[in-house]
Amino acid sequence: MRSNRLLKTLVATTALAGITAGSLAASGTAFAATPGRQQTALSGPASATEVVNLGLSVAQAKKVQNWLADLHGYTGPIDGALGTGSWQAMQRYLRQYSYTGAIDGVVGTGTIKALQRFLKDFGYYSGAVDGIAGAGTKAAFAEMADSI
Repeated sequence: MRSNRLLKTLVATTALAGITAGSLAASGTAFAATPGRQQTALSGPASATEVVNLGLSVAQAKKVQNWLADLHGYTGPIDGALGTGSWQAMQRYLRQYSYTGAIDGVVGTGTIKALQRFLKDFGYYSGAVDGIAGAGTKAAFAEMADSI
Protein backbone atom coordinates (compact mmCIF):
# COMPACT_ATOMS: atom_id res chain seq x y z
CA MET A 1 0.00 0.00 0.00
CA ARG A 2 1.30 3.44 -0.86
CA SER A 3 1.80 6.01 1.84
CA ASN A 4 -0.39 9.11 1.98
CA ARG A 5 2.53 11.22 0.78
CA LEU A 6 3.09 8.99 -2.24
CA LEU A 7 -0.61 9.06 -3.00
CA LYS A 8 -0.68 12.84 -2.75
CA THR A 9 2.27 13.00 -5.11
CA LEU A 10 0.52 10.76 -7.57
CA VAL A 11 -2.70 12.74 -7.45
CA ALA A 12 -0.95 15.99 -8.12
CA THR A 13 0.65 14.49 -11.14
CA THR A 14 -2.62 13.07 -12.33
CA ALA A 15 -4.30 16.43 -12.11
CA LEU A 16 -1.96 17.72 -14.74
CA ALA A 17 -3.70 15.51 -17.18
CA GLY A 18 -7.31 16.46 -16.30
CA ILE A 19 -10.59 17.85 -17.54
CA THR A 20 -11.01 21.22 -18.99
CA ALA A 21 -13.25 23.52 -16.96
CA GLY A 22 -14.61 26.43 -18.87
CA SER A 23 -13.76 27.15 -22.46
CA LEU A 24 -10.50 26.37 -24.17
CA ALA A 25 -9.02 29.19 -26.18
CA ALA A 26 -5.98 27.55 -27.76
CA SER A 27 -6.17 26.75 -31.42
CA GLY A 28 -5.95 23.09 -32.21
CA THR A 29 -7.42 22.07 -28.85
CA ALA A 30 -10.47 19.86 -28.93
CA PHE A 31 -12.59 18.39 -26.19
CA ALA A 32 -15.26 15.76 -25.80
CA ALA A 33 -17.76 15.78 -22.98
CA THR A 34 -19.05 12.68 -21.28
CA PRO A 35 -21.46 12.63 -18.36
CA GLY A 36 -19.68 14.21 -15.42
CA ARG A 37 -16.34 14.49 -17.23
CA GLN A 38 -14.67 16.52 -19.91
CA GLN A 39 -11.46 15.45 -21.58
CA THR A 40 -9.03 17.50 -23.58
CA ALA A 41 -6.82 16.38 -26.39
CA LEU A 42 -3.81 18.59 -26.79
CA SER A 43 -2.36 18.91 -30.24
CA GLY A 44 0.16 21.50 -29.11
CA PRO A 45 1.15 23.24 -25.90
CA ALA A 46 -1.68 24.79 -23.93
CA SER A 47 -1.39 28.47 -23.19
CA ALA A 48 -0.64 29.69 -19.68
CA THR A 49 -4.20 30.95 -19.22
CA GLU A 50 -5.97 27.69 -19.99
CA VAL A 51 -7.37 25.11 -17.67
CA VAL A 52 -5.98 21.69 -18.55
CA ASN A 53 -7.25 18.86 -16.35
CA LEU A 54 -6.12 16.09 -18.73
CA GLY A 55 -9.22 13.98 -18.21
CA LEU A 56 -9.60 14.50 -14.47
CA SER A 57 -12.98 15.17 -12.95
CA VAL A 58 -13.36 18.29 -10.83
CA ALA A 59 -13.14 16.14 -7.67
CA GLN A 60 -9.93 14.48 -8.89
CA ALA A 61 -8.41 17.84 -9.87
CA LYS A 62 -9.24 19.20 -6.39
CA LYS A 63 -7.34 16.25 -4.88
CA VAL A 64 -4.36 17.12 -7.02
CA GLN A 65 -4.58 20.78 -6.03
CA ASN A 66 -4.71 19.82 -2.35
CA TRP A 67 -1.67 17.60 -2.85
CA LEU A 68 0.15 20.41 -4.61
CA ALA A 69 -0.81 22.84 -1.84
CA ASP A 70 0.34 20.46 0.91
CA LEU A 71 3.66 19.52 -0.65
CA HIS A 72 4.62 21.67 -3.61
CA GLY A 73 3.92 25.33 -2.98
CA TYR A 74 0.56 25.73 -4.68
CA THR A 75 -1.27 28.71 -3.17
CA GLY A 76 -4.19 29.13 -5.55
CA PRO A 77 -7.81 28.14 -5.12
CA ILE A 78 -8.86 24.52 -4.67
CA ASP A 79 -11.47 24.72 -7.40
CA GLY A 80 -10.88 21.64 -9.53
CA ALA A 81 -9.63 23.70 -12.47
CA LEU A 82 -5.96 23.02 -13.18
CA GLY A 83 -4.80 26.36 -14.47
CA THR A 84 -1.49 28.19 -14.58
CA GLY A 85 -0.78 28.13 -10.82
CA SER A 86 -1.59 24.44 -10.51
CA TRP A 87 0.67 23.57 -13.43
CA GLN A 88 3.50 25.78 -12.16
CA ALA A 89 3.44 23.87 -8.87
CA MET A 90 3.33 20.60 -10.81
CA GLN A 91 6.27 21.67 -12.97
CA ARG A 92 8.28 22.45 -9.82
CA TYR A 93 7.52 18.97 -8.55
CA LEU A 94 8.28 17.36 -11.92
CA ARG A 95 11.84 18.76 -11.91
CA GLN A 96 12.82 15.48 -10.26
CA TYR A 97 11.28 13.58 -13.20
CA SER A 98 13.41 15.30 -15.85
CA TYR A 99 11.31 18.41 -16.42
CA THR A 100 13.76 21.10 -17.49
CA GLY A 101 11.48 23.70 -19.04
CA ALA A 102 10.31 27.01 -17.69
CA ILE A 103 8.04 27.08 -14.65
CA ASP A 104 5.36 28.83 -16.69
CA GLY A 105 2.25 26.71 -16.18
CA VAL A 106 2.07 25.83 -19.86
CA VAL A 107 1.25 22.15 -20.40
CA GLY A 108 3.54 21.35 -23.29
CA THR A 109 5.45 18.31 -24.44
CA GLY A 110 8.13 18.63 -21.74
CA THR A 111 5.56 18.82 -18.94
CA ILE A 112 3.67 15.80 -20.30
CA LYS A 113 6.88 13.77 -20.72
CA ALA A 114 7.88 14.46 -17.10
CA LEU A 115 4.35 13.59 -15.96
CA GLN A 116 4.53 10.34 -17.92
CA ARG A 117 7.88 9.48 -16.30
CA PHE A 118 6.42 10.20 -12.86
CA LEU A 119 3.36 8.06 -13.56
CA LYS A 120 5.56 5.29 -14.93
CA ASP A 121 7.85 5.35 -11.88
CA PHE A 122 4.85 4.79 -9.61
CA GLY A 123 3.30 2.05 -11.74
CA TYR A 124 0.35 3.97 -13.14
CA TYR A 125 1.52 4.27 -16.73
CA SER A 126 3.10 1.75 -19.08
CA GLY A 127 3.00 3.62 -22.38
CA ALA A 128 5.64 5.56 -24.25
CA VAL A 129 7.17 8.68 -22.75
CA ASP A 130 6.32 10.72 -25.82
CA GLY A 131 4.88 13.96 -24.49
CA ILE A 132 1.43 13.23 -25.90
CA ALA A 133 -1.45 13.41 -23.43
CA GLY A 134 -3.33 10.49 -24.93
CA ALA A 135 -5.88 8.14 -23.42
CA GLY A 136 -3.26 6.09 -21.55
CA THR A 137 -1.67 9.15 -19.96
CA LYS A 138 -5.06 10.54 -18.95
CA ALA A 139 -6.20 7.22 -17.48
CA ALA A 140 -2.97 6.90 -15.49
CA PHE A 141 -3.29 10.47 -14.22
CA ALA A 142 -6.88 9.80 -13.12
CA GLU A 143 -5.85 6.57 -11.37
CA MET A 144 -3.13 8.45 -9.53
CA ALA A 145 -5.58 11.19 -8.51
CA ASP A 146 -8.01 8.60 -7.17
CA SER A 147 -5.26 7.04 -5.06
CA ILE A 148 -4.41 10.16 -3.05
